[in-house]
Amino acid sequence: ELYIEQFKKVIGLLEETDFYKIKGDSYQESMERVAFLKDIIENKDGYKLFYVEGQPLKREADLQILYRLTWFASSSDVNREVNNGRGPVDFKVSKGRKDKTLIEFKLANNTQLKKNLQNQVKIYEKANDTNKSIKVILYFSEAELKKVIDILNELDLAGKEEIVLIDARNDNKPSASKAS
Repeated sequence: ELYIEQFKKVIGLLEETDFYKIKGDSYQESMERVAFLKDIIENKDGYKLFYVEGQPLKREADLQILYRLTWFASSSDVNREVNNGRGPVDFKVSKGRKDKTLIEFKLANNTQLKKNLQNQVKIYEKANDTNKSIKVILYFSEAELKKVIDILNELDLAGKEEIVLIDARNDNKPSASKAS
């Protein structure tokens, strides 16, 4: 019930924008929707969706549901948990057979994060006949952010466009009237 009520708020925010008029190939459209989700979580109190009584609910499925909601009224084919061999990718977005993008969501506290970033999506790309993918990592603390940055630096992925970090911390978003 908590999520249903909170998700309704996200849909309302989307309907007030030009969000559903996004153009471009599957990668551009997927990236714009990831960027929109990032903005909602980081700048428009969307991070609160992941907290109950001040404690984070660290569930990848919640982030996936939010992302799926951003695809309302799109002409793209959006599928979740697509398994074309070697395991299911979180999302596959396509505009026909030759234009496919994969989106994989991870939590920063995932013990397999480094291994996943290093190998998992490359395998999914081969299985889905594409070379376009986006990896989204949600973090809830400064320590988790540091861990992710260290991994990205070690794998030479820091600063790559296709790696998107989303800040869901609740300790660094003061009210504008209290911000310094």
